[in-house]
Amino acid sequence: MIKPIKIILAFMLLSGLLPSCKKEEQAPVPNPPTAEHVEIGYANNKQAIRGRDFHFNADLLAGDKIESVQVKILPKAGQTYSAAWKLEIAWDEYKGLKNANVHKHFTIPTEAPEGKYDFFFIVNDVNGAKLELKEDFQIFDATNMPVDPVVDRDIFSRNDDMVYYMNTFVEDPIVFKKGDKFTARAQIKQIQGDGILYTALIKRTLNHFPETVDKLDLTKAIIISKVEHRELGPAAKVNTYKLVNGTLSGDDIMIGAEKDGLGSPINGERQWASGQYNLVILYKNTTFNMSTFKSIPVTIAY
Repeated sequence: MIKPIKIILAFMLLSGLLPSCKKEEQAPVPNPPTAEHVEIGYANNKQAIRGRDFHFNADLLAGDKIESVQVKILPKAGQTYSAAWKLEIAWDEYKGLKNANVHKHFTIPTEAPEGKYDFFFIVNDVNGAKLELKEDFQIFDATNMPVDPVVDRDIFSRNDDMVYYMNTFVEDPIVFKKGDKFTARAQIKQIQGDGILYTALIKRTLNHFPETVDKLDLTKAIIISKVEHRELGPAAKVNTYKLVNGTLSGDDIMIGAEKDGLGSPINGERQWASGQYNLVILYKNTTFNMSTFKSIPVTIAY
């Protein structure tokens, strides 16, 4: 027969343990960081060309606050490479933020061997939680790409007088007034297959800085040109040039025009105003999912 004192001691021991177990079971799990609108490469094609600019984007929301943000490109198991190589980049400017847009451009080194890799995007939270995204990734040499779109022969004129050509500013800043004719020429080379080319004016106050055709918001952009191509052969070109009276010209728009190059009314957020604009050249090769862009500052005194 169990003595009463032993029963009481056993009950007290169990009573002391139960709250502790309950506390452990109810310990809160820290909320991990989350990421949206992740883009690994232009148009999120998860590719890079060695020696060229590379685009990365992600919108972050921390569980508590961001501790660190890092990108790694590491060799993939089972793959053979011409040399040992990896890339690890950390950015400190996001530490302590609750949410952040990580928009980065960096160059893939020319010594990076071609091949398939693992691409990691890692975000650590101050609460101890972690976000780790892993994607298949590929690095190419430009000579081995079916297309390598490059902006070429971008030339702007005001009332038929050249003000800019291929990274050279004849005037700096470039200023257009109401009633001026803005002629924008642009060419994309080293392409084939199908694709689309836009030139557009976008007010900087709209905070709209598209780097791919897919990101272009037509409610915020004054389109000057839209050119599509189909089934081009290798090493082809596409451009906005026009032959006018035996002279090469480009699509133009009058500053203050009621409609843009697509015939759409210029109103709402994109209506004409004085201020800083970007002339944006956007190209996407839809056959090979390759993109390129260029942005040139322009001032409008309306």
